Amino acid sequence: MRIATWNVNSVNARLETVLKWFEAAKPDVACLQEIKCVDEKFPAEAFERLGYNVAVHGQKTYNGVALLSKAPLEDIRRGLPDPGEDEQSRYLEAVVSGPRPVRVASIYLPNGNPVATEKFGYKLSWMGRLHRHAHDLLALEEPLVLTGDYNVIPEPRDAEFPANWTGDALFQPQSREAFRALKNLGLTDAFLEADGSPGAYTFWDYQAGAWQRNNGIRIDHALLSPQAADALSGVTIHRDVRSWEKPSDHVPLVIELDV
Repeated sequence: MRIATWNVNSVNARLETVLKWFEAAKPDVACLQEIKCVDEKFPAEAFERLGYNVAVHGQKTYNGVALLSKAPLEDIRRGLPDPGEDEQSRYLEAVVSGPRPVRVASIYLPNGNPVATEKFGYKLSWMGRLHRHAHDLLALEEPLVLTGDYNVIPEPRDAEFPANWTGDALFQPQSREAFRALKNLGLTDAFLEADGSPGAYTFWDYQAGAWQRNNGIRIDHALLSPQAADALSGVTIHRDVRSWEKPSDHVPLVIELDV
């Protein structure tokens, strides 16, 4: 099973590019972030024509996540529990049915900038909610993939120029500690487990020639439960997509599970 994550930075604005990648890569499951549309405006029919079942947790203009799967989706959850309803659409979870079902979540973690504002507090609070929910999901002892745009640079090696990010919410000690705490629940970083090569980034800003200078960062992650980690057979970052016409500033990350 090939499971992709991709922050598409507006699914409707970049639909042609997104569909081009889907037709070439043919993921079995895809988690999209920052779709920037309400559920009714998501181009579901375009993906259904490619054979995907569609679940959406959208939001007008901002945020929004989607799950696309060639197999039926069951037990769909929109939003994190605790403290309940959240006005920002950032979490979508479902069970991908099959001989060995896999629970998959599409995550768009808050950016948190500027650091000296309530936005950073919201980021850390949201990460706390994710931590508590992940703890509960791990108790189910099933294949689990928590994947998406985490907006966290885990280590200096995950940025081409780490010094450029010291004042950014993505690289603050509190953000990185919360990410480590999440992993310490028993989750495996799929990329580090299957590859781990330096300079493997998933995001390049549109500004200041970041792509041309390879001023990239690794902020899109797939965290796996022990049951999913045992089935991991490969990870690929589709770096070339960043050079396509009208690209997102993120590229797809694809993991392969032998399930």
